[in-house]
Amino acid sequence: MTPSPPPPPDDAWIRSYHRLLPESQSLLASRRSIIPVAISRVNQFDAARLDVEMSAMLKEQLVKVFTLMKPGMLFQYEPELDAFLEFLIWRFSIWVDKPTPGNALMNLRYRDERVLAKVYSRIVRTGLEGPGLTAPQKIWYCVASVGGQYLFSRLQSFSAFRRWGDSEQRPLARRLWTLIQRIEGIYKAASFLNLLSFLYTGRYRNLIEKALKARLVYRSPHMNRSVSFEYMNRQLVWNEFSEMLLLLLPLLNSSAVKNILSPFAKDKSSSTKEDTVNCPICQVDPAIPFIALPCQHRYCYYCIRTRCASAASFRCLRCNEPVVAIQREGVSSGK
Repeated sequence: MTPSPPPPPDDAWIRSYHRLLPESQSLLASRRSIIPVAISRVNQFDAARLDVEMSAMLKEQLVKVFTLMKPGMLFQYEPELDAFLEFLIWRFSIWVDKPTPGNALMNLRYRDERVLAKVYSRIVRTGLEGPGLTAPQKIWYCVASVGGQYLFSRLQSFSAFRRWGDSEQRPLARRLWTLIQRIEGIYKAASFLNLLSFLYTGRYRNLIEKALKARLVYRSPHMNRSVSFEYMNRQLVWNEFSEMLLLLLPLLNSSAVKNILSPFAKDKSSSTKEDTVNCPICQVDPAIPFIALPCQHRYCYYCIRTRCASAASFRCLRCNEPVVAIQREGVSSGK
């Protein structure tokens, strides 16, 4: 009778567990499929549009501060102003790991796509996990989006002011102008191809995000995209109403409308002497008074002469009678 094998030590199962745990984790990670994340393209476009609107609102408020300064002073510093506002938005949003105003409203954030392998080696629940942008990515984002746009706009304005495109005597300037145009054309073509890729895959709205591997994903997987159509409806109604007015107002006879509304105005008996003495066009005492015939109302010579020359059937603004002739005040018609 053979002797029975000795019992295993008490910690044998624990040692076997720790020895096989890395192999089991690697096996599970290799078989785990990557969860596809579908980020709404409309959300991403809306976020970009909202960021542009926010920058425009900040620019409008900043320009109001300089309203009392010399007119046109800010026009020559407009690229610097735009770059300053874009830098402020970048500094207080992306640099401090916060979404931009548009991204925050659309429940989006930037994720570093270069470290997805490390993320999926752990437990993945929603497919939205992943670290934000690193410090070099943030700096390059600022350099490309803020500094790149500023340098290109300045270069364009400088070359247009120096008339590099029309300079036939300076071949160097002409070559630089051609190089700028080619670079711009290549950039636009690449942006168009990236747009087609974005519409197909839903990743990377622009070339900067594609170069930095900065992808927009949802901040919270449980937050629904809440859209309020109240502002949109008001905007659509006002746009349609304004377009209708722009179409109808030129077709209306202003004099006829004025006659219709005149009974609802103040009584003629309440009109002062100043109302009958002043020119009804410029509302001042005529320097060279002329009267309209046959209604005998006073006008400035230049005002009534200009109106009669521009409109063949000019009517008096006080009584709406057709003006057939004009005459200097104090001169009888018989002379």
